[in-house]
Amino acid sequence: QAQLVESGGGLVQPGGSLRLSCAASGFTFSSAYMSWYRQAPGKERELVAGITTAGGSTNYADSVKGRFTISRDNAKNTVYLQMNSLKPEDTAVYYCNARSGPYFRAWGQGTQVTVSS
Repeated sequence: QAQLVESGGGLVQPGGSLRLSCAASGFTFSSAYMSWYRQAPGKERELVAGITTAGGSTNYADSVKGRFTISRDNAKNTVYLQMNSLKPEDTAVYYCNARSGPYFRAWGQGTQVTVSS
């Protein structure tokens, strides 16, 4: 059974940094396109960043370009999101997503990120 477990969230001051991790199991991680999404209170879930299977290509939401970096370690079945220069508007629950082929989709349970002084 596919499972994604996020970690690394927490409370940070504006301008600070956090590194999120998402550990995958139960599927072929190296064959899955991995993404990070986030959902703020009262807002729809939005794509933050995505990375191809071998990590050769990434994409980012305009709001996080230059501040966030997505990466993956296929040997560890883990995808990361390094978040720098955090802003209060980055406050949200961050979710890890995996997709492969036309049918396989999986979501993690989410990790809370709060940016506040």
